[in-house]
Amino acid sequence: MTATIERTTLTERPAPSPPVRLSMVPAGSAPGLLDGAWWPRSRDLARELPALTDALDVPWGRVTRVTVNPSLWPVIPRKVPVTGHTVHVGWFAAEQDRNKLILLSYTRGRMDLLVVPAETGAAAAARLMSAAAAPGGLSTASALMADEDSATREGTEARGREEGWETDGGAASPGGDPAGPLGASRGR
Repeated sequence: MTATIERTTLTERPAPSPPVRLSMVPAGSAPGLLDGAWWPRSRDLARELPALTDALDVPWGRVTRVTVNPSLWPVIPRKVPVTGHTVHVGWFAAEQDRNKLILLSYTRGRMDLLVVPAETGAAAAARLMSAAAAPGGLSTASALMADEDSATREGTEARGREEGWETDGGAASPGGDPAGPLGASRGR
């Protein structure tokens, strides 16, 4: 007895990649130091760059080259295959802002994007992307990151002070004297 096994082929469809997280200065706006912001999902440039170029190729022009600062990217490939072509990647440690990505196109020139680190929280990333996409913005990528770090630090310190106030029953003075400024004058 013989058995015939019919071959079946499974066509694997790759899982759709999530939409690129990109915020751009509105077209026709006053030029600024940045043209927008990009919030990649990881620090894997070879994996993240194709989605970015796919999002920009039609509205902006074919991206041919990218430069980065190596401080945000553990591995920097020389070439990255993207849809329909290859993007050449260069890096500059001292010459380029560590938080900026520069894209080059033969048809449109240059675009500078703030790179929001992948591990950034959603609220902070939204603030950074909005600030980088403001028309006529005069802040550098690193200045925006420093401002956000400072605001986050101040918010954390304020929450700590408020929690201390609540823990102490709201009775402690800023100097730490439980009697406060009035109690000091009563005893004298």
